Amino acid sequence: MQQLLRLADVIDRFQDRVGHVLYWLTLLMVVIGGYNAIVRYLDKYTGMSLSSNTYLELQWYLFAILFLIGAAYTLKHDAHVRVDIFYTRLGPKGKAWINLLGTVLFLFPFCILMLWVSWPAVMNSWEVMEMSPDPGGLPRYPIKTVIPIAFFLVMVQGVSMTIRAVAVLRDTEPASEATLPGHMPRSAVGSISSAPEAQHMEEG
Repeated sequence: MQQLLRLADVIDRFQDRVGHVLYWLTLLMVVIGGYNAIVRYLDKYTGMSLSSNTYLELQWYLFAILFLIGAAYTLKHDAHVRVDIFYTRLGPKGKAWINLLGTVLFLFPFCILMLWVSWPAVMNSWEVMEMSPDPGGLPRYPIKTVIPIAFFLVMVQGVSMTIRAVAVLRDTEPASEATLPGHMPRSAVGSISSAPEAQHMEEG
């Protein structure tokens, strides 16, 4: 089980690195969106045609990447909306059961279905080198490829969730919030809470 937990740690670290890349893509998307909004009005007065479909579609592509690739990172931090009235009232093992059953019965089948459904369209887009129908538009096949990549990453994060849920149920790790997604380990919380006390002792 410890080897599986190490695998879960590797998956979580990878998702965090992907998330940090998405932070910068968010900034880039905002900059491009601001540029598109500004030059759209400048074109009226300068007649220089500074805007183009390239920048508009690039903004849409970046948003699609953030939404799709960010799904796994959001899942890792348990930041998706939970439409339930029982989960928050349960203990760590109850939450682990819900995470385990939800991942195995719903998350994995849905990701597999989306991979199966999207793959032919992605392959066809690559075969014909699909382009945007708008003048100056961007290729379509790269952004379509993001769809199966996104669901694969979500499925991989589901593996990490499954491992951690099983670890809680088997008491491999303390049945605490540390083994559930989106929560800080108790050891880290303890070190943070003890830091001011240690500093006070040093000053004394």
